[in-house]
Amino acid sequence: MKNIIAIKNLTEFYKKHPDSKSSIEIWAALTKNSIWEKPLDVVRDFPGADQVKNNRVVFNIARNKYRLIVQISYLRQWVFIKSIGTHSEYDYDKVGANTVEQF
Repeated sequence: MKNIIAIKNLTEFYKKHPDSKSSIEIWAALTKNSIWEKPLDVVRDFPGADQVKNNRVVFNIARNKYRLIVQISYLRQWVFIKSIGTHSEYDYDKVGANTVEQF
């Protein structure tokens, strides 16, 4: 079972964006109960996920309306929430999915 670090940030986000709540809750439940030993395991569970550098993954939330960036420790089975925002706010170069730190 995986530990999701800073999950409170997701709760705060879906309070501001209620239409994201069910997608975030489904993502969290699937993530907690999965075993990811390598990046391909993530893509197996979330085919729309984008692998980026530094063990980071960008997930599409609520039918691609929102983007969730996480960093994964495969050894420890930890998932660190780095950023979540609307799709229109997400810009790969501006957000810096490879380097953005927790908000």
